[in-house]
Amino acid sequence: MIDRYTLPEMGRVWSDEHKYELWCRVETLVLEAHAAAGRVPADVVEPVRNAPPPTPARVAEIEETTQHDVIAFLTAWADNTEPRSAAAYVHHGMTSSDLLDTALAVQLTDATDVLLAKADRLVAALRDHGLAHRHTIKVGRTHGVHAEPDVWGHRVADLAFAMARSRDRLRRAREAVGVVAISGAVGTYSLIDPSVEVTVAVALQLRAADASTQVVLRDGISEWVSALAIIATVCEAIALEVRHGQRTEVRELSEAFGSGQKGSSAMPHKKNPIRSERIAGLARVVRAAIVPVMEGIPLWHERDISHSSTERVFLPDAAITTDYLLHLTAGLVENLVVDAERMRANL
Repeated sequence: MIDRYTLPEMGRVWSDEHKYELWCRVETLVLEAHAAAGRVPADVVEPVRNAPPPTPARVAEIEETTQHDVIAFLTAWADNTEPRSAAAYVHHGMTSSDLLDTALAVQLTDATDVLLAKADRLVAALRDHGLAHRHTIKVGRTHGVHAEPDVWGHRVADLAFAMARSRDRLRRAREAVGVVAISGAVGTYSLIDPSVEVTVAVALQLRAADASTQVVLRDGISEWVSALAIIATVCEAIALEVRHGQRTEVRELSEAFGSGQKGSSAMPHKKNPIRSERIAGLARVVRAAIVPVMEGIPLWHERDISHSSTERVFLPDAAITTDYLLHLTAGLVENLVVDAERMRANL
């Protein structure tokens, strides 16, 4: 996602620097479990634990030759290990997907925690705004046409409960993606003991996969992306209400307009619902992630990597965009201008 819509905390979750930190952490936990079981020399753990993560630039440089990101990472990290011979035991018994899927589970759960905090803020903003306007009389509309009298707080309450349900849906999806799979080639544990997977899962505060082949089946990740898309679409529903209410012919609602803010390069006097329209546009970006990610569920046999390139784009983008949408929508609600007199006049 472009910097314009990336907030710092979520951007950090998906940065290459953080990714390689997580890869180092996962590999170190596996090595520690092997050493505790006596499968590798105990004295190799400390040098590996102390080796700094490789820089993204160095990994990218090596990948130009290897054409394999995990091998490039392991090579670059080994170069940072002193003595380098200790690095020979890193990745023992593992396959690339063990590292990739387990680290991705940490990223997904970390991203979810950031999103849940922002969803809590939005639910609270909607709740407080709805209660503040429980006696603000307005006309109810169906098909965009005047229907029966209503109160503004009633309409807001419906949106507040929708966002609360969406938040809870995401909380359930966190469980679906918080899965560790360290089972070796094609998931048979032939070169790695199942106890390693359990040990790493406990250390990461996640759960071991019920079963995996060489990858974690993507139904959980698809559920997570779908939960994000629903959140984004509820944000759009809130924004749509404001967009209609800010029309000149209606003038019941309006976004906050800051000092020095301009509405148009040609007509700077205008006050346009630009935040609401940005929310509507970005919700489309999140919804667009559902089908490509879901198509990662059917892979060839124990695995292929057709899901990999898709997820490199859509998972960070969906999380970063939803994070920005929640932030933008909460600010919209917290600063929303309600013209109660105009509502009564329209009624």
